[in-house]
Amino acid sequence: MTELELGIRRVTRRLAAYDRAVYRAVAQLSTPALDVPLRRVSDFANFSKPWFLVSGALALFGGPTGRRAAVAGLSAIGAASLVVNQPLKKSGGERGRPDRSELGVPMRRWVRMPESGSFPSGHSASAVAFAVAVGHVVPRLRTPLRIAASVVAFSRVYTGVHYPSDVLVGATIGAACGRLAGLVATPRPMGKRRR
Repeated sequence: MTELELGIRRVTRRLAAYDRAVYRAVAQLSTPALDVPLRRVSDFANFSKPWFLVSGALALFGGPTGRRAAVAGLSAIGAASLVVNQPLKKSGGERGRPDRSELGVPMRRWVRMPESGSFPSGHSASAVAFAVAVGHVVPRLRTPLRIAASVVAFSRVYTGVHYPSDVLVGATIGAACGRLAGLVATPRPMGKRRR
């Protein structure tokens, strides 16, 4: 094994140790008042339900800008889901889901454990993609949607179905897809025509 391969292996082990340490720290939070709400948020976010509902409201009541925002948000979700669920989950070594019992997540927080690989988080990717895309088109929605996306992302670690790095990578992919969809959906000012 080369020095480079040994170095990469050491860094990977160190990052995995940090990941597990943060996961355990979240598991040990003494916040029983959050258990039921975050479990419900995590479940409700399955299949991007909240984002489809917001898109529907934007399309119905938001006029042309709302319809553009809805299309941008749903396009961003589609792109993020494609990237996460095809090449990344398949090439991510099928990273196993965390062992909630071993790592100390209280059973009262548990949601159904997905069967797919853990890396990266599709829920986080979709939530952030939607928030960034719609927030770009309708800036007054930027803060509430980003807060909602953050709650969904955190709920995935809190309920024990993802490691923190799964959520961070998913959110990063979502942000990139959302930014691109938001830029495409935003009309550009017409410049002066050259003669």
